[in-house]
Amino acid sequence: MTGGAVVGAAANELFPKVKQVQVSGGAVPSPFDCWLVLRGIRTLPYRMRAHSENGAKVAAFLSSHSGVEAVHYPGLEEHPGHQTAARQMKMFGGMISVQVKGGREEAMAVAARVELFTRATSLGGTESYIEHRASIEGPDSQTPENLLRLSIGLENADDLIEDLDQALG
Repeated sequence: MTGGAVVGAAANELFPKVKQVQVSGGAVPSPFDCWLVLRGIRTLPYRMRAHSENGAKVAAFLSSHSGVEAVHYPGLEEHPGHQTAARQMKMFGGMISVQVKGGREEAMAVAARVELFTRATSLGGTESYIEHRASIEGPDSQTPENLLRLSIGLENADDLIEDLDQALG
């Protein structure tokens, strides 16, 4: 379940467009959807803590791996946005982008060799996901061909690290 709200200080020229999306898209949740949000929000702080702790461990591992060209994760001190992120966040989440050495072919091979990660586009779930972003975006993508996006879930971080290590070779 995904939920959200659109909030503005006053109705402006965007308000009718947003209202039309709500009406035509059915953006009003059902009672069951609301119950799912309420149920999930009770454990959100604990899930986010595990998500962030696992993300930090995996990012640290990847940053020292010889098969990795670059790791994009604001929790790493060498990340250009680290200082800003540290001022704004208590923890850094579980979303990581990694550029593997060897180009597109090696990135695709790494994604194929992982065993605990699911190859899919999803963010912030309890399971870990991996995707080759440029493939998802298509031929006009400006995403580097060797970039993989990881959404680190709640599995044991050491197991995820071991899986990535074997996939990176």
